[in-house]
Amino acid sequence: MKKEPATRGRPSRRHEIVAATEMLIRTKGLASVTTRAIAEQANCSEAALYVHFESRLKLLLAVLEESLPDMLAPLHALEQAIGKSTPQQNLVRTLRAIYTFQERVIPMLNSLFADPALLTAYRESLVSRQKGPHGALGRLQRYISAEQKLNRIHPKLDPEIAATMLMASSFFKAFTSQFFAEPGPSDAVLKKLVAAAINKN
Repeated sequence: MKKEPATRGRPSRRHEIVAATEMLIRTKGLASVTTRAIAEQANCSEAALYVHFESRLKLLLAVLEESLPDMLAPLHALEQAIGKSTPQQNLVRTLRAIYTFQERVIPMLNSLFADPALLTAYRESLVSRQKGPHGALGRLQRYISAEQKLNRIHPKLDPEIAATMLMASSFFKAFTSQFFAEPGPSDAVLKKLVAAAINKN
């Protein structure tokens, strides 16, 4: 979402409003995220919210959309890592970053299913910008394929299945750590997940 300019020479409160909204979703749940609650959390008036966002829906979409760069950065880095270090090390590092992203957004994503209008709007937003989970899967798949061409990953491994296993295992770990309030996976666990996905017996 395009950043609006500050109003009348005052610094923009947009970032603070988005951060406050995300905090409320994560700690209170989507149903409790009213404009009044957001304004109190951001220490501003309800009117200030509408300086930056047309509606509560637009604000909630901004919270979801602005978390995407956290997912893209490690995937861009993975593309630059082809042929460097080892595939195992590269994928473990990427899986850690993906897990961290998923752990952050899972409370927000789960909340979508309680708000059909927001879910539809977010889905349409992703489709219109050609973004979404399939994009991350595609990047992982292309990385694995590139390493196969360099004979650094077994040529008979199915890149799509391997990429899906990595994303799914990370998402499950992120979900269970949130659900049971447990620590995230250790590096040793991530190494085992990567090995299970890319080792061809």
